[in-house]
Amino acid sequence: MPRRVLEGRVVGDAMDKTVTVLVERRTMHPIYKKYVKLSSKYAAHDESNLFRVGDKVEIEECRPISKRKTWTVVTDPKSLGRELTAKVKAEAAADAAPEKAKKAGAKKAAAKK
Repeated sequence: MPRRVLEGRVVGDAMDKTVTVLVERRTMHPIYKKYVKLSSKYAAHDESNLFRVGDKVEIEECRPISKRKTWTVVTDPKSLGRELTAKVKAEAAADAAPEKAKKAGAKKAAAKK
């Protein structure tokens, strides 16, 4: 089954490696036929503590990380439009390196066949 992806706004970043994301959606009331705005808060995993209050992010469902945390932030930090520190850039590069190695390994395996 595909993982759900939701879009929301960060409303809390006080916890380590966790952000609180507010997801709003509009739904029609079954009796009054009026659109009602509903919102839910989700605790999402933010490995590098990159995201701040007010950032627009996408979160993806994942395995349970803790009692309340079953979502992870999948938004690219570069799309935030603010300057990232050198430490954060180094962490992002380190995260990208294993993914490139996996892709290269898959290409080599396909080439051998």
